[in-house]
Amino acid sequence: MPQNQFQRMMFALITVIITVHAYVFYSLYVINGSIFMTITGESGVISAINAMGGVSVLGKNVPIWAVVLIEFCCAYILEVLVGSPLSFKFACKIFNPAETDPVMFETTIICATVGIMCPVMSFIAAILYYPYGMSDFNVFTFFANWLKLVCYNFPFAFFSQLFFIQPFVRTVFKRIFIRNNVREKVHA
Repeated sequence: MPQNQFQRMMFALITVIITVHAYVFYSLYVINGSIFMTITGESGVISAINAMGGVSVLGKNVPIWAVVLIEFCCAYILEVLVGSPLSFKFACKIFNPAETDPVMFETTIICATVGIMCPVMSFIAAILYYPYGMSDFNVFTFFANWLKLVCYNFPFAFFSQLFFIQPFVRTVFKRIFIRNNVREKVHA
């Protein structure tokens, strides 16, 4: 759907802004919220995170906004440099874009993107959010935690991207860029 490099960057930006907030919420509230509340004795997730002094990133507690910023930077760079280009290439290997129904082609791109981004971002999360010290680092524990994150994140990533996030992003993108393209052609 994006026609040029600027539009691809904007499409990735809109996608990542929505996706990062969804995943931080999912990770902190759905997966770890009850653990945080049990550890601190607080009755709410935000209260528990504040009582812990934030979320542990590389062994240091940081506020939630810092977690969102870290995730955003990692996800945006990966989406622009790896996720989007590879998923489009994978989709083109399976289908000819000129002969394939656009919905089927876009669905293939979404599935390929999830297949690429979920394991990579889960790997980054395994590095960032587990309080390893160099003295107690164990490669088997690290890979077990990475696999656990992939198992937690993949179903959420697949269904949220396929049914909610990407349809919403495509609608917003069309309203911004298609309307502007029509105006440019009318005034030209």
